[in-house]
Amino acid sequence: MKRGRWMLVPLAAVIAGAGLWLMQEPELTLSHSRFPERFPVHGIDVSRHNGVIDWPRVADGGVHFAWIKATEGGDVVDPRFRENLEGAQRAGLKAGAYHFFTFCRSAPDQARNFLSAVETSVTTLPPVVDVEFIGNCRSPPAPEEIRRSLENWLQIVETALGRRAVIYTMPDVDALVLQGLDRPRWIRSTAAEPAAPWIVWQFDPSGKVPGIDGPVDLNVFNGPLDQFAP
Repeated sequence: MKRGRWMLVPLAAVIAGAGLWLMQEPELTLSHSRFPERFPVHGIDVSRHNGVIDWPRVADGGVHFAWIKATEGGDVVDPRFRENLEGAQRAGLKAGAYHFFTFCRSAPDQARNFLSAVETSVTTLPPVVDVEFIGNCRSPPAPEEIRRSLENWLQIVETALGRRAVIYTMPDVDALVLQGLDRPRWIRSTAAEPAAPWIVWQFDPSGKVPGIDGPVDLNVFNGPLDQFAP
């Protein structure tokens, strides 16, 4: 997923904050040229970094769903959120909103930011919270503190929206931070299909689809089209 602001996490801070946090998996240098054939339900996730999107062309290109970046932290709102959400829905895609969870801002502040952006939106997909080390704060708390804060965010948002959220993450974060959080997983894994249970798999961060200039994140749903209900 794409952040609005980038802050590198020094290795020393990561190790000090987490005890033994694994390094992120290396990015593949070559893009997958197409969606895996065994997963027929195809999706993307986008933010302002993807520019102006021709959503009818995206839909005609075989994309079924899209998650749109809405917010980040306690005060960032993606300026293309409303435009992208409405464009995706008009094109017939199932669409939803996601929030980039920052480790150094309170959960209530972040929940209020997300809810203020989506409160007047009609989404067909559940809310997503993006939890990852890359691009997060310089001195992250210990994993158990992150987990407690995330649980607070989930409680506030799910109560307000009346929907269970999906957690977007990576295998190392899932293993070290998110254990015990019983939510559907959307897992980023560029090297192979995730080993842990997943409902959505982000397999390529540099894919190509009609209607979007430049690279875009490609995802698949773990099931047939008639069962697509994350």
